[in-house]
Amino acid sequence: MYCPTSVLLVLLSACLTPLLAKTHRFNWNIGYVDANPDGVFPRRMIGINGEWPNPIVRVKRNDRVVINFHNGLPDRNSSLHFHGLFMKGQNGQDGPEMVTQCPIGPSVNFTYDFTIGNQTGTYWYHSHSGSQYGDGLRGMFVIEKDDEESVPYVYDEEVALSVSEHYHLETPVIMKSFMSRFNPTGAEPIPQNSLFNETKNATWNVVPDRTYLLRVVNMGLFVSQYLFIEDHDLVIVEVDGVPVQPYTVDSLYITVGQRYAVLVKTKPGANRNYRFANVLDMTMLDEVPEDLQLVSTNYVVYNDKVDNPGHYPYHDFEETVGQLKGFNDFELVPLSGERLLPEPDMTIQVNFSMEVLGDGVTYALFNGKSYTPPKVPTLYTVLSSGELAANQEIYGTNTNAYVLHGGEVIELVLNNQDDGKHPFHLHGHNFQVIARSENDPEEPVVYVPDHRGSLQFPKVPVIRDTIEVRPNGYFVLRFVAENPGVWFFHCHVDWHLEQGLALVLVEDPHEIQKLQGNISDNHAKACKEVQVPTQGNAAGHMSFLDLRGQNLQQPPLPNGFTGKGYLAMAVCTSIALYGLGSIYNYGIEDVSQDNSAAVFETLRAILNEHDGE
Repeated sequence: MYCPTSVLLVLLSACLTPLLAKTHRFNWNIGYVDANPDGVFPRRMIGINGEWPNPIVRVKRNDRVVINFHNGLPDRNSSLHFHGLFMKGQNGQDGPEMVTQCPIGPSVNFTYDFTIGNQTGTYWYHSHSGSQYGDGLRGMFVIEKDDEESVPYVYDEEVALSVSEHYHLETPVIMKSFMSRFNPTGAEPIPQNSLFNETKNATWNVVPDRTYLLRVVNMGLFVSQYLFIEDHDLVIVEVDGVPVQPYTVDSLYITVGQRYAVLVKTKPGANRNYRFANVLDMTMLDEVPEDLQLVSTNYVVYNDKVDNPGHYPYHDFEETVGQLKGFNDFELVPLSGERLLPEPDMTIQVNFSMEVLGDGVTYALFNGKSYTPPKVPTLYTVLSSGELAANQEIYGTNTNAYVLHGGEVIELVLNNQDDGKHPFHLHGHNFQVIARSENDPEEPVVYVPDHRGSLQFPKVPVIRDTIEVRPNGYFVLRFVAENPGVWFFHCHVDWHLEQGLALVLVEDPHEIQKLQGNISDNHAKACKEVQVPTQGNAAGHMSFLDLRGQNLQQPPLPNGFTGKGYLAMAVCTSIALYGLGSIYNYGIEDVSQDNSAAVFETLRAILNEHDGE
């Protein structure tokens, strides 16, 4: 039988790859570390093995990664997600709590054990337990090409860079005031600073006439950032781990969760140093405190003996970003040349809105439903439900779950009926971005499929895993359901995820059962420690169509009561408390010391009575 040389080479490569792959083992003890990231406010951060910032993980294509994870936090559950990794056939390693695993409780051990597969590029890891990664449990994850592989561009040295916004309070404290009826507008927490490689005012020493590959990740909870190097071009060569045709820009605009790899060519001489700015997107903030530095200046240092130029003005957002040409990531072309996927077999359309529900708190909703975690992690429901796994009903009425059939083309349409920007991330997949509104209309614009064909989709669309929807706008995504698993799709503004802005894709559930079989002992032990069941439907019942007792979102507001009413209530309550304080300041001196406790008890009883109403 004739066998072409090319076929022999492919077969040989397939046989050699497992032999060349390396296993990387890490023992990580997660715990609090005293730090002062912005140099202004000391606070504890969540570090690994007693250190923070956390390490960069560097591996190669097809390598195996084993992380023995010990939750050394005495007061919090934890978890790890590997952002952008497909986890093919390894859905249980993906990490989000109550989606693919139970929370990892304090003092509990858990092992993440997965093979990288056929991926390279810039990724990151972070906690997927509430907004915990905002307290520091995050780091870069770089997948390098095999030693014998060539790259489509040439560079001399690689540099990793993360950006984020920074809060002085820990996220559990922030959440209490954010998810409160005293925040009826749902205004997001305002950060106190921004970070550049987990610090401020950083310097990057470079060599003249050299090409650097700069890997950039926005590890923040909320705010998109602009990045630019004074008088230097950036050449985009990778977006969210996907190689693209080189695209020259003067700056990056990067939302939380997004990644870019860019080439930076340094100047031939070393007679001066340059500013490297990272700028918080002011348009995402409901208010800008006077002491918030929107514009932060770092330095590209050619010559240590030459003074650095002065800082950019801290607060001149419009002037700073107004000089930038910017770019449209919709125009990026994948190097693979992958063409537009065919018409979809299934279309999922979700309309996103923010609403105040019956407890007076603002929630995020898809088609009127705010994601509410089930009582059993959704992956475990798949594995324990047998033939009923393809029945969407068993995954609960408040998980926004959709069952996908293997091999089908899926189209996901999101209409943003909110006036804010929102970056959305899909686990387990890259997707084609085939349509997106670009303007910022005052009223929401809804995507209407055009069956007449006048709406021109790109022939070779940009491919990525995190995409921003414009205020009052929409986007349309396509991907192939070829990775069986339970995959989260959510806003990566983590405040919004905490408000319920998520859905779950249950992709080819019977194939999940074949690939993963039973729940591992590793998972089962972690669930036992936090008393979460490992089988049953969303309500925890083995009678899978019985959803009584499932977790549900808050009921709607009573008729006639609106968010404005709660705002008025909050204002009136504040005024009342101020008035009581004034009474105390000006009148309590006339009350004898012996009677003061009785007066306070009476006031407290009055307040409790009115609060109960």
